[in-house]
Amino acid sequence: MPSSLAWIDHDSKARERTLRILSLFQEKESRDELGLGSVRDSFADQLFPGTSTIQTRLRYMLFVPWIYHSLEEKRLSAENFAIQADKMERVLVQPLMDSDDQAGVFGKTAGKRLKRLPSSVYWAGLGAWGIRITPFSQDEYHRRIDETYRRRKALKVREKDAKARGDDIDVEQRMASLSWHPRLPTPPEDFPSTVSFALSREETEFIRDRIQVACPDSLLSFLAMHCEPADTQAPWEHPDYGRFSEQHKELLTHARLFSEVMHGASLSYNVQLARLRNHEDLVAEHQVSFDEWTANLPLEEIRAWSVSRLWELTMDHGHTITPQTRSFVQQWIDHTRKSPSDLLSNAEALTLIKRREMKLKGTRSRFRNQRALEQWGGYSGVGRLVYRWPNVKVLLNDLYQGMNREEQC
Repeated sequence: MPSSLAWIDHDSKARERTLRILSLFQEKESRDELGLGSVRDSFADQLFPGTSTIQTRLRYMLFVPWIYHSLEEKRLSAENFAIQADKMERVLVQPLMDSDDQAGVFGKTAGKRLKRLPSSVYWAGLGAWGIRITPFSQDEYHRRIDETYRRRKALKVREKDAKARGDDIDVEQRMASLSWHPRLPTPPEDFPSTVSFALSREETEFIRDRIQVACPDSLLSFLAMHCEPADTQAPWEHPDYGRFSEQHKELLTHARLFSEVMHGASLSYNVQLARLRNHEDLVAEHQVSFDEWTANLPLEEIRAWSVSRLWELTMDHGHTITPQTRSFVQQWIDHTRKSPSDLLSNAEALTLIKRREMKLKGTRSRFRNQRALEQWGGYSGVGRLVYRWPNVKVLLNDLYQGMNREEQC
């Protein structure tokens, strides 16, 4: 029986997590082979809430609500709502491909036949930033749109009666009847037939305000409000790091050390698989990467690192970090602290990696399934953890360009 991934229909967070997992299968360098995703995502969600590794450009945060709001304005029924939204999202592909900036276009290769629509990728982020007000999952929102129309109609009647009596309007009820933020900028007149990723100044200010209000204590908010874009490999390398709050510095320090240490575990995994495949060139390549890792490891910092504080900072932030995960991480850290250069000859350290992967993958483990080993591409999870920073950099650059743009786009 083929394996599958699914989400509960009313759980938009579960849907986003599933899409994130699916995206990893397409990115050989960032696959979570050793089950570190819960820790990684806890850091990422605290630092950069509303973002994901499958978001590409910032203006999709407006494209999606513009499409849905236009369908609501037409009072399109639930029967046709999802169908028309699907069509409109696919219409976006060609105008974006005709623009001067094609980087990050959904459907760049597949065209209108794209399988993953922007709305499914941005839905959680739109909620996290307060642009989407409806609490429903995307599918539930589609199904309940007729109910939304009826609720708004009933509210208008109550507000009319209240006005006649001289009573105040119930602002909370009015907000609860909305699907999208009331200050959502209006789309360009020719949307979606002519469109680009260039944000207008008004659109940029709206998004920046939403981030500031919805995620005021995040590093994302600080960067959006106070910093110019920085083309660094990781967020802790940002030139304005010295201006970050102590809270952000502490979070980034633990995120950096976690990334440094667990990178070695991923390299060990690849070395072991290459050995198992008797692929001498791959063994040599991964061995070189491992030697570089040990040579540059901040060992004194790692030996002084409070792992208990790591769990205090990452647990209970919307991600379940199991006791098994914590035990695996602690044991690998302990081995690393003793002698990182001996990890590829340390039987206990090698077995730790092997057992972890076997526990996670079961019968699909590359250590016990010959076919799975043969299908291994040679690189699994060899990229360092940088907590969505490559995607965040693009979003922040779009924001910065919009803030410095005078004319409407």
